Amino acid sequence: MRTIKEIVPVALENHRYEIIIAASLLEDIITPIQAVLTGKRCVVISDATVAPLYADGILNQFAKAGYAATLITINSGDKNKNFSSLQYICEKLLDFKVDRNCFLVALGGGVIGDITGLAASLILRGIPYIQIPTTLLAQVDSSVGGKTAINMPQGKNLVGAFYQPSLVLIDSTVLRTLGKREILAGYAEILKYGLINDAPFFAWLEQHGAAVCALDPAAVHYAVATSCRAKAAIVAADEKETSGLRALLNLGHTFGHALEAAVGYSDTVLHGEAVAMGCLMAFQLSVDLGQCPPQDLERLKQHQQACGYALTLPALADFPWQAETLVELMALDKKVADQKKTFVLAKGIGASYLDKNIDDSSVIKALNKFIKV
Repeated sequence: MRTIKEIVPVALENHRYEIIIAASLLEDIITPIQAVLTGKRCVVISDATVAPLYADGILNQFAKAGYAATLITINSGDKNKNFSSLQYICEKLLDFKVDRNCFLVALGGGVIGDITGLAASLILRGIPYIQIPTTLLAQVDSSVGGKTAINMPQGKNLVGAFYQPSLVLIDSTVLRTLGKREILAGYAEILKYGLINDAPFFAWLEQHGAAVCALDPAAVHYAVATSCRAKAAIVAADEKETSGLRALLNLGHTFGHALEAAVGYSDTVLHGEAVAMGCLMAFQLSVDLGQCPPQDLERLKQHQQACGYALTLPALADFPWQAETLVELMALDKKVADQKKTFVLAKGIGASYLDKNIDDSSVIKALNKFIKV
């Protein structure tokens, strides 16, 4: 089969980089790296799940090309996106005597991409880094846009920085190692782009979502490339969320982050699972407020159900869910300003908007529709 290759530019005011999307891209990462970075020393940062699959091949490519490269590995999982892991990475980098000609390579999912980007922003007040995302969720969301962060006990992604990568390399073939649950977690972020401002893309997903989740090469390529283009356009227009446009990318996340925090950022609820549920909750709240046609909520429910997502919190996880507790956790979200929560709501599929004036009683009412079933 002919290899499909696509380059999506991310054109920011003070920085430009490319997202390269192609099957089997990991077979040659040196050529695209040499096109953007001149340094010959690098550190690959990965986790205990991904490193055994790809790290040796990556390190061998660097060695053959004359690079001095080493590997740092941390434990897998969102619960390890914390200060302890960040400190460990920074200490190892200093032991390696990194300088400003050295660059980092984030080889893994969203956790690795986020913490590597934050470490890159901190070491020597900033060195370059490259994203090689190995999960569907990271390929369509967290690897693009330069949001780097770690979690705190009080909430998700509360300590971080905007720090853009120099290059993003997306290889769709690495997705074959993922289980169905991880694929669905990534698909939730793909679905989000259609819900935000691209109703035709949502309609395409209704027809081809099963093929995407089955990792059909053409369907995956189209979905990933469309998602990356959508995020690149929003990030270019509002890199640091100063205008509010980029905040639309948080559709489902105010609810979703609260779900993740409630279960202690454990594998009980994956980030993408929380986002999928959060999008349903956002549409439910929008319907309750009279902003969204009920049929659009039903359309979203039907598509999520067809894909295999849980439609209620008891079905999502066996956990003592409490609407009031979730609302309290939302108050710790990083998007809170002047003690007001920011919700991304919808006037319909493909028509999202921001609202900072939603009372807690309305949120609790919507949440209880997913708890008391």
